[in-house]
Amino acid sequence: MTFLHTPNNDALGKVDRLPGLKINSQAPEFTLKDMNGKAVSLSDFKGKKVILNFWATWCPPCKMEMKDFQTYFSGKDEDVALLAINIDPKSNVSGYIDKMGIEFPVLLDEKDQVNEQYKVITIPTTYFIDKNGIIKDKYFSAIPLELLREKVAGME
Repeated sequence: MTFLHTPNNDALGKVDRLPGLKINSQAPEFTLKDMNGKAVSLSDFKGKKVILNFWATWCPPCKMEMKDFQTYFSGKDEDVALLAINIDPKSNVSGYIDKMGIEFPVLLDEKDQVNEQYKVITIPTTYFIDKNGIIKDKYFSAIPLELLREKVAGME
């Protein structure tokens, strides 16, 4: 299994050559519906750190990390929002969320609009967005719980 990730470029002075939106760029605004049909926008979380995860129910690494995301969310830091953007049809997602006991917001991107906007080429992909809406890091593949905690702690 190949893991692609990059540390915070500011700290190391490296150039971000990985796919997707670039580190230190503004995270694009979007609005998607959650599982209850409520519109949720990235700007709803202004002033919070945001973990933005792109996933699908048919993706084995996505399934692995959902457990860690739920563990992280259970000890929730009020300063952090976790948004899981799913690219499956809603009918595939409902039962999966119930079965996995997922309590964090799952947003539906059935037309791949946000997926394309964020230039996601592999799932899972996770963006780490700071309180000012700036992408501070990104990770490709299932992110282990300890690394998730480390990346969130490293955001300002």
